[in-house]
Amino acid sequence: MTQPRPEVLQKLTPVLTKRWLSPDAWQIGVYERLDGYQAVRKALDVHPDDLIQLIKDSGLRGRGGAGFPTGLKWGFIPQGDGKPHYLVINADEGEPGTCKDLPLMTYDPHSLVEGAIIASYAIRANRAFIYIRGEAVHAARRLRNAVKEAYAAGYLGENILGSGFDLELVVHSGAGAYICGEETALLDSLEGFRGQPRLRPPFPAIAGLYASPTVVNNVGTIASVPYIVLGGADWWKSMGTEKSAGPMIYSLSGRVVNPGQYECGLGITLRELIELAGGMQPGHNLKFWTPGGSSTPLLTAEHIDTAMDFEGVAAAGSILGTTAMQIFSDQDCPVYNTWRWLEFYHHESCGKCTPCREGNYWMVRTYRRILAGHGTVADLDTLQDTADNIFGRSFCGLGDGAATPVVSTLKWFRDDYLGYIEGRTAPRLSEKSLVGAH
Repeated sequence: MTQPRPEVLQKLTPVLTKRWLSPDAWQIGVYERLDGYQAVRKALDVHPDDLIQLIKDSGLRGRGGAGFPTGLKWGFIPQGDGKPHYLVINADEGEPGTCKDLPLMTYDPHSLVEGAIIASYAIRANRAFIYIRGEAVHAARRLRNAVKEAYAAGYLGENILGSGFDLELVVHSGAGAYICGEETALLDSLEGFRGQPRLRPPFPAIAGLYASPTVVNNVGTIASVPYIVLGGADWWKSMGTEKSAGPMIYSLSGRVVNPGQYECGLGITLRELIELAGGMQPGHNLKFWTPGGSSTPLLTAEHIDTAMDFEGVAAAGSILGTTAMQIFSDQDCPVYNTWRWLEFYHHESCGKCTPCREGNYWMVRTYRRILAGHGTVADLDTLQDTADNIFGRSFCGLGDGAATPVVSTLKWFRDDYLGYIEGRTAPRLSEKSLVGAH
């Protein structure tokens, strides 16, 4: 393993991750000693509209994948409408390769609680929910304990810190469905219905939870808010780029020496992130990678110097997404990995719309044939056509996410497909996998 160069090490900007290694940082006493709940005291002394403007000025963009400006989303909530307002935090982290929200909730849950208080105050919500993935049992326990401690300390409940502001915060565990990471499916699940995406408009800002104005934000987005309140908009913008402000938690997995989370200013390159992670594993050379989880178009070794911000990744033909970078080498097969991802999306499809439900069903079977050595060149045209009919025609982003690795691997690695079809590559699946695949 080679040590990162000093100039690359300087790109590490621990903000959201700065407490993760502190002993017992999930306990309220330790959190308060490390600047915890100072931001909420400051926020409750100003007008809610000023907080919304502060978040707008900071340039904070959603950390859940879409990158929508957070302050603008908060500003969409109509005021004086006589309806209850809700804050819903999307902690249903289920994208393959994504692992930035789970450690944040496990090791620093109070930062999320404090951010929820400030955000709720800004949008005039008196009830907030954290919707966490059902399998995240340990993180949910930490969150519930943090909420309990916050109530006991007077940070939640009635008349918080004598401000006259009331807030009830609920931690809700889902039933383990990837579709509930989609914000409207999450809202349906939270209301007790089957998690399926809603038709939009109306959007959640107008008719969200219980048909009332609702802000849905990612864990990383809300946890960033206390730091912006304390540090100011200019400090936040001093990290990152002009259009992609602030630090980001990048999750590296796969063929790197030290996989894990690396918090750096937006705009760092993949080459620098791999260097921070100790480089590629011995004997492995970069071949392909995901910039933001399996639902983002794959990029290749040629894109190693891509700036990892919203604009840089888009210019390269992909999406920043959840900044979950799965790193694959020349010893990994893009066809096989795409099949594994498709099995996930096929299993997790809610079945509401035909393109996603039927398209993923048939693409999985086509991949099985190819990987078992029974594919044809015509199968590649079928895959492309099916993916094209899913993309942009599905009810929500799950269909698009399933189609993107298919389209991108056909674009960059067509010869890998032909290797199985022409018999140059040994089959990866057995004949048993073809049962029901025709």
